[in-house]
This record gives sequence, C-alpha cells and structure tokens, in this order.
Amino acid sequence: MAYTALYRTFRPKNFSEIVGQDHIIQTLKNQIKSNRIGHAYLFTGGRGTGKTSTAKIFARAINCLNPKDGEPCNECEICKMSLDGSLTDIVEMDAASNNSVEDIRSIKEKINFLPTLAKYRVYIIDEVHMLSLGAFNALLKTLEEPPEHVKFILATTEPQKLLTTILSRCQRFDFKKISNENIIKRLKIVCKESNIEITDKALELIAVLSEGAARDALSILERCMQDGNSNIDENKIKDLVGIPKFTYVHSIIKGIIEKDIEASLKTIEDVLNEGKDLENFLWEMIKHTKDMLMYKVTKKLEIYSEDEIKQMADLADKTSKEELINMIYKLSELENKMRISSQKKIIFETEIIKLCLKVEEDKTEIKQIDTPKKITPKKQVEPEKNIEEISSKIEINNQKIETPKEEIKPKQNIEEKSVAPKIQAEGNEIKNWQNVLDNIKKQGKVILYANLINTDAVEINDMTVAIRFHNGLNEFRKDLLQKSENMNILTKEISMMCKKPMQIKLEDASTSKPQKPVAKVETKEQKDNSIEEDAEDALDNLDIPINFVEEE
Repeated sequence: MAYTALYRTFRPKNFSEIVGQDHIIQTLKNQIKSNRIGHAYLFTGGRGTGKTSTAKIFARAINCLNPKDGEPCNECEICKMSLDGSLTDIVEMDAASNNSVEDIRSIKEKINFLPTLAKYRVYIIDEVHMLSLGAFNALLKTLEEPPEHVKFILATTEPQKLLTTILSRCQRFDFKKISNENIIKRLKIVCKESNIEITDKALELIAVLSEGAARDALSILERCMQDGNSNIDENKIKDLVGIPKFTYVHSIIKGIIEKDIEASLKTIEDVLNEGKDLENFLWEMIKHTKDMLMYKVTKKLEIYSEDEIKQMADLADKTSKEELINMIYKLSELENKMRISSQKKIIFETEIIKLCLKVEEDKTEIKQIDTPKKITPKKQVEPEKNIEEISSKIEINNQKIETPKEEIKPKQNIEEKSVAPKIQAEGNEIKNWQNVLDNIKKQGKVILYANLINTDAVEINDMTVAIRFHNGLNEFRKDLLQKSENMNILTKEISMMCKKPMQIKLEDASTSKPQKPVAKVETKEQKDNSIEEDAEDALDNLDIPINFVEEE
C-alpha cells in the first residue's frame, strides 16, 4: 500500500475533530440542523487552519443520508463515496492551476444538471484568489443566483485580493490561527495512534515552529520520524529543522548589543563550519530579538529552558525596547537583501559589522512607543538681524568677498524653504485613528503597531480607507503590512471603527525635500577653486542665498 503523509492520514473527518475553530463549527452545524444552508460560503484564514477540511466535512454533511447533530455519519453510501473520492457531485477545484475563464465556464455549463446521487452538487474552489479577473467576472452571476441544487465553498488565504462583488455574495467565515495548546493536543493524539514517543518540550517546540498551522505541525513531526527512530526530543527537532544552537544565536545578538565585532564574526564562522544555512540563522536571530522584546514587555517566554531565559533576561536588561525594534528592522532588511544576492556571506557579515558599529545611531525610526516625545519647533532666524551681524565683507584665506545687501532676499527664501509639498489622499480624515493603533497594541502586535506610528487615515470613499505614511513606505514595511495576518487585523479594526466593511489602501505621504538654493558666484576673473569652496562652506549654514563678487 502506498505511503500517505501524516496530515492526510489524520485529516479530520468530523466537525468535532476540527481544532481551534469552535465559533465557525457551531454556526455551520446549526445551519445544517435547521436546514438553512446558504448558496455560497467563503472560508478565509492562514495556511493549515482547517479551511479545506471544514469544506469537505460540510459538503459531506449536507448530503449525508443519516446526519447526526449536524455531523456526517461517514457510514452511508454518500459519505463513503465522498471519502474515497468517487462521488462526482462533490467537485474540488484548485484555482491556482485552473484559473482561466474556460475553467469557470465549464462549471457554468454543468451546474444546470441535477446531482447524480447526492442532494446537492457542491463546488469547493481552493485558493480562489488566484482566479483571473475574467474568471471572477464569469463567476459573478452564477455565484449570486445558482440553482437550488448547487452550493459553492470558496477557500483562500488572501481575501483582500478578492473583488468586493465576490465578497458580498458569500457568507464569510474567518479561520483563526490554532493555539499552541490545541496543536499540542492534536499532536498527542497522532503520536499515540502512531506509537511515537515524544517529550513535552519537543511538542511545545513543534507547536511554536508551526506558527498556528496544524498541517505544518504534522509535517515537522513526520520529518522527525524518517530516521526510523520513534523517540523524539527537542534536540532532534532542532537538528532536523536546521535551527542553530541557542548559544550561537544568543552570542551574535549579544555581540551586536555590546558592539563586539570580533565575537560576532567568530560566531558566524562557527555557524558556517557546522553547515547551517545563513538564512535560517538570520530567521532565528530575528525571532530571538523578538522574544527578547516580548520579554521586556510581558516578562514571558516560550520553549526556552530556565537557564536560557535567564541569559536572555540579563541581555534584555542591557538594552531598550526601541533599540530591539530597530534591530528587528535592520535584520529584516538584511533578510530581503540576502534573498536577491548571490554573495550571501559577504552581505551578512557586512551588515552585522554595520549593526555593531551603529546600533546606537539607528534609533531614528522609533523614538518612544508609550510616550512619544513632544516635537518643539525650531527657533526661526531673524534674517534682518542676522544680515547686520554678518559684515558686508567676509575674509577667507585673506581674500575679501562682498555680499551686496540689495542682492539678498532672506525673507522670501526662508519662507520658500519652510514649505514642503505633501502627497495627501483626498477624503475625510479619520479622527479616532489613534484608537485603532491602541487596539492593535493591546493585542500584542508590537511590530505592526511600531510600523503604524506617525500615520493617519482618511476615508476615500464608502468602501476604502487610505493609510498615509508620512515617514515613507519602504519595501520592508509594505511587505510586512500586506501579510494576510496583519492585513486581516487592520481590516477588522478599521471596519469596526467605520461600522461597515472597508478595504485598505497603503499610501506613501512622505514629504519631498526642496532643493537647497545654490550660491551663484559672479567674478570678473577666474579665481582659485579652493577659495570659492571655502567661502561656500563658511556660508552654507546661513540658509540665505548670497552672490559672491570679487572686490576690485
């Protein structure tokens, strides 16, 4: 018999086996029991959270001949044929590889035919956001008013890419990331049935590495079984997954904070000698720094031993939250650089040296998270008084340079210099935007909150809110905000604030710097270049245009 992957072998067959999605399961079961089944459903959420499994169970339950409390019996003819894939009335379609208009038209041609055996013909379209624009438009009318015997279940990890016309035609259910506790419970059941001996620390490590995806957790567990040894501990998982030793990660972070370049480079060499991948090592550095930041905020850490927690606590006391956030920024930017570079080692070592040298200087992005500093306006220079204090003749290298008063127009130039054009979105500014940021901060999303500091929001139209970034919207920040998890949080908070479903648009509203006025030099004869450069340097900080005229 062919080998079947663990996540397929232990795929849930009943609603009761779906973990971490009780709010969705109960609603679906109530609809089945009351026979109030919708015509189109949209299941959204991260990978491995149970979207496809729930869709299959739901399709089987609404067609089951002997349903029990909203659950499929898995024993009748319909259920058995559905489980072995021979029931043609339940159609699964992968939109990633079947995303053309012709694929959707083939569905439209078949939906008018009655089911062969089941009560409903169910179409499960996975990764629906991959459909082309033409395919979406071809699906619209069918999705809005399908025949009574047809049901649609759409699944996607990126609902923000769907057309609003599609979203409005479906009952939407958002699948949450599965908690570590629920993943550990599921892993214990799998290990018991598969005769796998595993330590509690190893279970915790797998749960953390899976990042809320049950399928990823089972895939990691399966990798640990491949050597034929059914005994699994924490060290075995780290070796197989390629996680560098704690001592290496902690050592290089300590070197950066303490500005010890030699120690940091020695750690990199040790990691490479052990055959570890630099990109994996960098991911662990980012996670390690994030864990230290969370410890400073919450005083809690996961999967670390008592000795490791003590080492991290001691190092965290030597730095600040702002410095740790800036380190995460810099390391994440380094991750993007390494992806497109063929000289990963050189890029990695160079950036680590820069971090060691400039860790104190890189606090420009984030100042204070809890209590932003009050920005005091710069004292304006009184141009007339300043001009009188400067004599009409300035001596540089024993050369006299005149500054005729009639050539000077300080007021006009200072006013022009203070005006910097802004790119602003048209619309109504949202006054309680700070409440949205506070809610995100309370949820523990420190990185997301930090990236939204110094922003505001405007309602462009009835369906769209633009978030304006006055300090600029770089690629790293844009990628971070467009992650499905972060975009879902923002969409939810903004929709609750506006009391209606809204879409989000990210906008770079950074100020463009005006060009500095260049001093014009007018001479009767060509003078030495060094004299002119010295004069310009001496007067550069005056912020007023000056014409240089040689004294005869």
